Amino acid sequence: MGASSSRQASNSSSRSSYVGNSNAVVVSRSTANLSDSNQAQSKRAPAPHMLQEIVAGEKGANASELEGQVHAGIFLASKTKKYWVDERTRYNYFMLFPRGLSITWSEDPKFWTWHPLKEESDADTQIEVVSLQNVCWLEINGKIELSHLTPGVTYKVVFEVMLTDPAYGWSVPVNLQLKFPDGTVQQHKENLQEKIRWKWLELKVGEVKTQQGQKGDIEISMFEYDGGNWKRGLVIKGIKILPKH
Repeated sequence: MGASSSRQASNSSSRSSYVGNSNAVVVSRSTANLSDSNQAQSKRAPAPHMLQEIVAGEKGANASELEGQVHAGIFLASKTKKYWVDERTRYNYFMLFPRGLSITWSEDPKFWTWHPLKEESDADTQIEVVSLQNVCWLEINGKIELSHLTPGVTYKVVFEVMLTDPAYGWSVPVNLQLKFPDGTVQQHKENLQEKIRWKWLELKVGEVKTQQGQKGDIEISMFEYDGGNWKRGLVIKGIKILPKH
C-alpha cells in the first residue's frame, strides 16, 4: 500500500513536471514569435516624410495604399503635380506641371497653346506642356509647401523648358526667383538668347534647405516684362524640386 502510494505520487509529480515544461515551451515559442514580429516591424522602412499630408487631398486613396507606389511616382492634383521618393535615400522629389502653375495669358491661344506630352517615367500617362506664341509680358509662378521637402536636404529648384524655332525676343535676360515664407528672396537673370534649340533644358532658379518644423509656401517665378520685347518660342514643361547631388 505504501509502495503504491509512493508510485502514484511519483507519477503525479512527473505529470505535473511535464505539464509545467509544456507550458514553458508554449510561452517560449510565443515570446519568440512576438520577438520576430517586432524585429520585422523594426526593419520596415519608415513612411516617407509627410506622406500623409502630401496625399491628403487625393480622393479615393489613402496614404497606406499610396506608400507602395511612391518609388515609381504618384500624380497628384489631377496630374498637375508628380511626387516620388528615392528608394535608397528616402528623399522626397516633386515636379510641378504647367497646369498647376499660374501663367499670365495662358488661356488665350493667341499667346500660349497647350499640347499633350507623354510623361517620361510612365508611357501611359500624358501631361500637358504649354508653348509660348507671342507675349510681351512673361510671367510664370508656382509654389511648393516648404514642410513637404525632406528636412536637412539641400534641394535645387529648376524650370524645365525648351527653346524652339522660330524663337525671338530673348535678348533681354529673364528673371528667375525664389521667395521664401519669411520674405527672403533669391533672384538672378538667365540669358536664353544663345541657348540650344529643340532640347529640354534646366534653368536653375535657386536652392532650398529646410529644417524640421518649417512651414509655408516657397514661391517660384520666371518673369520678364520690363524690356518691352515680344517673345516667342519657349515651351514650359514644369518646375522640378530635386535633392542636390
